[in-house]
Amino acid sequence: MGRRQLPAMRRACETASPFTRIAQAMSVALFTSPHLGLALRRWRLLHRVKQQHAAELFGVAQSSISRWENGQQAMEPTERARLEQLLAANLSAAADQALARLVNDSPRAVHLVCDLTHRLLACSPARAGQFGVPLSELLGQSLWGFCTEEIVRKEAALDDLGWRAVLAPPSVEFFSGHNDSAIVPIAPSQCRWTRLNLSDGNAVRLVETL
Repeated sequence: MGRRQLPAMRRACETASPFTRIAQAMSVALFTSPHLGLALRRWRLLHRVKQQHAAELFGVAQSSISRWENGQQAMEPTERARLEQLLAANLSAAADQALARLVNDSPRAVHLVCDLTHRLLACSPARAGQFGVPLSELLGQSLWGFCTEEIVRKEAALDDLGWRAVLAPPSVEFFSGHNDSAIVPIAPSQCRWTRLNLSDGNAVRLVETL
């Protein structure tokens, strides 16, 4: 039997297990949680952008920027999409591309994702060999829909750990749990997340199986 195709991802996630259904539901919450405001504030500070200028970029009042950053006001879908475009990791600089090559050439099971969107940016051969579809079909796609219940919980706890509040937070290690996906299977294992900053100040996450 041939490999399952990426368009079947939604059907596989819906029927595989309660874990992936929870993860799908959390995919919306991922982009409405307070960490978006923290990410916006950090971006402003890195690039020395005042709240008024940020408000002009988003077409909102300065008070809205303040409430977003303080977690007092949720963003509209169009505003979230604009912020995601602004803060999403982009491996365009030479140093960032070198990081991707290190991941791609690693003998270990590792991959690199955007810390905000969970889009797959780079992947080692050992990790790619675990996927049920060619790597080319997953690069640039968010892997959030394949996460386990344990990953959902750990993601929700990152803000309390100061993950986005400091420039270089400590790595996080935890038990990954498992899913039933044939596309991006996750086996029970110890996992480590490390947050790294790109040349433009946006963040990526190195995911290692220990």
